Amino acid sequence: MSASVDHIAAPATVPGTTEARVPGLEALRRRSRWRMTEIGFWLAALASLFLLPDHLLLLNEIAILALFALSLDLILGYAGIVSLGHAAFFGFGAYAAGLFARHIYGEPVTGLLVAGAASGLLGFATSFLVLRGSDLTRLMITLGLALMLFEAANRFAELTGGADGLLGITMLPILGLFEFDLWGQVATSYSLAVLFVLFLLARRIVHSPFGLSLKAIRNNPLRAAALGMAPKRRLVAVYTIAAAYAGVAGALLAQTTQFVSLDVLALHRSADALLVLVLGGVGTLYGGIVGAVIFRVLQEWLSGITAQYWQFWIGFILVAIVLVGRDRLTGAPRRLLSALRHRLKGRAA
Repeated sequence: MSASVDHIAAPATVPGTTEARVPGLEALRRRSRWRMTEIGFWLAALASLFLLPDHLLLLNEIAILALFALSLDLILGYAGIVSLGHAAFFGFGAYAAGLFARHIYGEPVTGLLVAGAASGLLGFATSFLVLRGSDLTRLMITLGLALMLFEAANRFAELTGGADGLLGITMLPILGLFEFDLWGQVATSYSLAVLFVLFLLARRIVHSPFGLSLKAIRNNPLRAAALGMAPKRRLVAVYTIAAAYAGVAGALLAQTTQFVSLDVLALHRSADALLVLVLGGVGTLYGGIVGAVIFRVLQEWLSGITAQYWQFWIGFILVAIVLVGRDRLTGAPRRLLSALRHRLKGRAA
């Protein structure tokens, strides 16, 4: 046992150099390197602002939903924390940003920071209660937390507006430079920029030793504790980060629409985020973004065809994905791309 530990801890020296490198850190560096597909993905997201000028409001909703799903993916896909009330932090951030803009200061970036900090504090305060039980207990506690906040927002109507919603939100230009326009160009660019920055931070987190420790805790918490990883503190940390991410997503919705209603705390918000992760994939970061695109495009298309039964068809697609399997659906495109790569390499050779 001691020999294996010494072997892991000892750095490996590359022949011909004086730099000592740890094999595990080298593997992390390789995983964190950007691939051409990732660069192409974000370039396509940027190009959508100019190629789809008639769908900017839809793109803004996709960006906000993608950030919300990304926050859920941090705790579900990497830490194994199941939540059915993640909308509590989304709605809390939305009301925090709306009230801050209405009564204190209407600059959007400042409001984002305030909303993220408020939701992060709420996540930290509730994490000790949520993480005490098993998966079923966590489901019930997170659901109960969301329901409590929903009823509190409805009860204190003089502060939140209750069922009528929070009105009178006026947003100043972003950083004093970019004013929100009627067509949604600035709002969509703003949401995409926030999504990209927070995605970079989340990518850095999951490709760090902290991210690897979360996966170890998810797979076997007892073994991780035996190795000295302090699972509870790490889970509290990632739960707080995910709550802050969800609060920022809710703040984006409040700022770009300049309105907050009880709908931001509704159960279907949490259900939509889970559905997005099922469609896009759990534990990949990009799954939340791709799933948000698929979900909103399907919702827009199906509601145009059948306004009353679009939920039935989305449910049917979800059941088909579960029955057929994601690997079978995505396996054909992957094999095609692999064959194209081998053919291109052969021609180059």
